[in-house]
Amino acid sequence: MTTPNIEKTHEFGENLTPSPSQHPHTRQRRSSSIIQHLEPDNLEMKIDQSLNPNVNANWVHYKGAWVIHVVLILFLKIFFNFISVLDNDWKWTLTNLTYNIGSYIMFHQVKGTPFEFNSGAYDNLTMWEQIDNGDQYTPTKKFLMSVPIGLFLISTHYSNYNLNLFVLNGVSCLCVVIPKLAISHRLRVTLY
Repeated sequence: MTTPNIEKTHEFGENLTPSPSQHPHTRQRRSSSIIQHLEPDNLEMKIDQSLNPNVNANWVHYKGAWVIHVVLILFLKIFFNFISVLDNDWKWTLTNLTYNIGSYIMFHQVKGTPFEFNSGAYDNLTMWEQIDNGDQYTPTKKFLMSVPIGLFLISTHYSNYNLNLFVLNGVSCLCVVIPKLAISHRLRVTLY
């Protein structure tokens, strides 16, 4: 028994099934998975990346680049201290959450570089993947991984180990630390 060939038609009788002659370009099928892994760069992309220094990611090696994270945390804490309605435990929790959201967006959400001098060599890479040419566990990356962990420990201590704030601070810390691990390198989790 053969199955009939069913074509989609519009109410006016137009054939809506695309034929190969109508679409000469083949498109890749969209993955239904929310987790995707980027393939390693090909030789051409590696050559493009090595031609010019990556100004977008090399600033983390300059003097004061590590200190700015501590300064940002202090400014956030001072800002939240001016909000007198909040208790000290919420001030530290908000400092932790604000820093973690900002660092996640900066290091793990935004892809590419704001500069056009590299011919798009870094367009598919996050800033974390661009730092130290993607090498894992360099001194800079160890420091940037230790900051949210240290801030988590400080915020849970000053929140008197309140269980609700501990969970909130812990989830926030995990959301920033897990993308920094080697297992998450070139891994994309897309929810939208």
